[in-house]
Amino acid sequence: MMRLFNRSLKSLFVLRYKKIDYFSKYPEEQQEMVLKDLIKTSKRTEWGIHYDYKHILNSSQFSEKVPLNDYETLKGWIERMMSGEKNILWPGQVKWFAKSSGTTNDKSKFIPVSNESLYRCHYKAATDIFALYVKNNPETNVLKGKNLTIGGSQRVSTLSKKTRTGDLSAVMISNLPLFSRLKNTPNSDISLIPDFEEKIEKIVQQTIHENIVSFSGVPSWFLVMMKRVLEVTGKNNLLEVWPNLEVFAHGGVNFDPYREQYMKLIPSDKMQYINTYNASEGFFGIQNELDKDDMLLMLDYGIYYEFIAMDEFFDTDRKVIPLIQVEKGKNYAMVISTNGGLWRYIIGDTVMFTSIYPFKIKITGRTKHFINAFGEELIVDNAEKGLKKACEQTGAIVNEYTAGPVFMIGDEKGSHQWIIEFVKEPENVDDFAKILDDELQSLNSDYEAKRFKDMALKQLQITKAPTGTFYQWLKQKGKVGGQNKIPRLANDREYLDPLLELINSNT
Repeated sequence: MMRLFNRSLKSLFVLRYKKIDYFSKYPEEQQEMVLKDLIKTSKRTEWGIHYDYKHILNSSQFSEKVPLNDYETLKGWIERMMSGEKNILWPGQVKWFAKSSGTTNDKSKFIPVSNESLYRCHYKAATDIFALYVKNNPETNVLKGKNLTIGGSQRVSTLSKKTRTGDLSAVMISNLPLFSRLKNTPNSDISLIPDFEEKIEKIVQQTIHENIVSFSGVPSWFLVMMKRVLEVTGKNNLLEVWPNLEVFAHGGVNFDPYREQYMKLIPSDKMQYINTYNASEGFFGIQNELDKDDMLLMLDYGIYYEFIAMDEFFDTDRKVIPLIQVEKGKNYAMVISTNGGLWRYIIGDTVMFTSIYPFKIKITGRTKHFINAFGEELIVDNAEKGLKKACEQTGAIVNEYTAGPVFMIGDEKGSHQWIIEFVKEPENVDDFAKILDDELQSLNSDYEAKRFKDMALKQLQITKAPTGTFYQWLKQKGKVGGQNKIPRLANDREYLDPLLELINSNT
């Protein structure tokens, strides 16, 4: 039965390659089709009636009639959907809502997950990851074993008699199609355990005797599971437990800071790491070439894309452009309209295009996660590249980090403070800090200008965090597991000061 299933899956993959090839060659036509379908489907909803979708014929009219939105502007509409009302932002009744935990902010967001977004976006993307991997690696055995996933730690809960919520992974696991149940492990009873540490123990016990060929999930949480597997089995590396393991489809955070740890735990030059871009709001990109870590922007998942150049993001007259007007190498905030009922929604992520035709992207950060307290405009992409250089030159390995400003007091110059939890500390932290600081200057001319002769900024300072600090911090906030991740940069001390308090209390 499984062989027949795999043959059928490969046949479907061939058909899928043709569709991916089409939207790669004709992105404008594909996106216009997506937008017209979204408008046609939603014209009788309250939102569609309010913004006269019946008379919107093209993307220009759409951008003229429909305002830009964020969660706050849509919150009232979404709350009505959560109470069970029908035909609000999307036709019919939306029964599921993903509790967004993209940052450690206390305020939760509830993102509507319609049947269309669940099946035509999220599940479709999950299949496409492996379809593209098989295309690039025809000799793979990835279809002969199971894919191990680690879901979120949030309990599925009832919002009203008709609607439910959980983090996105919980929503997906609760609605998993039959073919996905055959290929994925652990079972849903374990995946939906709310306590993360209990979940890890159960996952380890269930999966150590299975034929695991692939992982999919957030790198930081998989590290916790992987280390526990070795503790339980007494093995030296994961290939002694799962000899056929060959690919990890990861998302949520930049993988580079974790790469060296993974290479030690999975010592094989044949192990592949596939970059993906998924969020509660939608699934956006998949790495489609094994030797390049940028991602193909997936244009037929029921998502219409627009972009705002970050150098004018905070301007009152900022310009919003369609996909075909973007430029390579420029930093953009992403705006999406989706088959879940989000309309011209500023998701909060920033991306840079590495290729045009086909459109390929890298995630560069968040519209709110940067440091610009002194006009330096430091973004997450700068931080990740700077850390990579400092690690390469000192032999250090970084587990987690966050950074923010040290504000000027009196005649004292400002600076940046980095709290870093090392797996392997550099021999000299001051050398590490200087390499990092120099690399940031080479990457960012605004930071370089502020650092010139220490005129506005002194060299950055590093505070070492004991092992487990960031995990303990997330646990205190109830943010362990799933898509929860550390906010890398902040324009204030919102994250630095609580972490410093935790470090001091532990020492």
